[in-house]
Amino acid sequence: MKTYLSGAFALALATVSFAWSSVAMAETQTITFLFTDDDQAYVERMEALSKEFETAHPDIKVNFVSSGYDAVAKQLPVQLAIGEGPDVAKITDWQLAPYYLDMRPLMKDPDGFAKLHGDSLNTLRFPGVNDQNSINGYVASQTFNLPFVNKTLFDQAKEPLPKPTATLKEIVEASARVAKATGAQIPFTMDRSGHRFSGAAFSYGSNYVKDGKFSFPDDAAKHYITDLYNWTKDGSFPKEMWGAAGGTQYKNMGDEFVNGNVVTYIAGNWMVNPFQQKIGDGFDWTAISAPCGDAGCYAMPGGTAIVGFKRTKYPQAVASFIEFLGSEKVQREIAENYVILTGANIKDPQYKLTSKNAKDAMAVFLAARDSAPQAARDLERLKGSGAMYQLIVQRMSQLIVGELSLEDAFKAMSADVDKINVALAANK
Repeated sequence: MKTYLSGAFALALATVSFAWSSVAMAETQTITFLFTDDDQAYVERMEALSKEFETAHPDIKVNFVSSGYDAVAKQLPVQLAIGEGPDVAKITDWQLAPYYLDMRPLMKDPDGFAKLHGDSLNTLRFPGVNDQNSINGYVASQTFNLPFVNKTLFDQAKEPLPKPTATLKEIVEASARVAKATGAQIPFTMDRSGHRFSGAAFSYGSNYVKDGKFSFPDDAAKHYITDLYNWTKDGSFPKEMWGAAGGTQYKNMGDEFVNGNVVTYIAGNWMVNPFQQKIGDGFDWTAISAPCGDAGCYAMPGGTAIVGFKRTKYPQAVASFIEFLGSEKVQREIAENYVILTGANIKDPQYKLTSKNAKDAMAVFLAARDSAPQAARDLERLKGSGAMYQLIVQRMSQLIVGELSLEDAFKAMSADVDKINVALAANK
């Protein structure tokens, strides 16, 4: 039997319902989570995890935003500087430390969170900027740059894989021989990135810092840059790889490797899972040890973090979200399913390595964790390091495409570094 309400009562009920609805809407806390990654499956899972969190916290809505790395790297610092931007973001720029939210007072179990993540949390704490007991987020991944090689092409060319003691010169020359024998388009390449460029620079003996100031290029860096330049001239390092993009723009070369067009490609362990998914049984591949030089055989370290920002209107919601994402359960899933070296101390992770290629490559990366020079680790935390990486990309690109001569490139880089030092001194 239907019940009919009088017009006045119905109006009153509607008014009350609208009022309660308005209160409910007012209580919904919307936070924006900005995320970027080269592994699309990982991006999709993070979006799904955001939805899972929403389901468990009906008063919180997570606005998940996925963007390219280059856009995040360039725009996020500017947004935060004027009090805008997301509430939570995945970052690679440790210089954003002044904008971090300390979530320790807001978490349900801050001590348990800190125990799980251990010393990795120190990466996010800058002396004089963040409280040394603060919880600002968590290290999402630890990364190392190493060369990936197409084993099938090496086998077809009857060329042995470079030995663990091989220099960058030996690796590039072997890759050029393989390309010539097999018809591969690209003997050697790396992402269009100052960070990717820098691993071999340290192996050559370069150090970007001298007497507390940035100093670049030193003699070792000039030697390295000259080698790279000569390899672009003979086709070993095709100039189109860096010349195809302008300014300081980041460019990932992974798809070229996936398509079988590249013999040797310098990237990092974050590519292991995408490669095993995209390459499948298309060809055999692996990673090899860090290129050696006069100073040693160094893997360039790096990392990513997921942090909360104090500009948020909803610090409690941000803390709850970070505590969920950084939990042992979620971190174990992320580590195992997407083959990630997390900052969290996950005991005996069972990486989902479905191919021998991926297993072999990951073993090389795991063995490389202690091969990163301290100077490179220190560089990652120095204010101005991002600007250093950007000037390297810009000036190297101009050199490679012929806009600058070697000497002019060295002078331009040195002048850029002087400007960085002046700006840093002025902002102390």
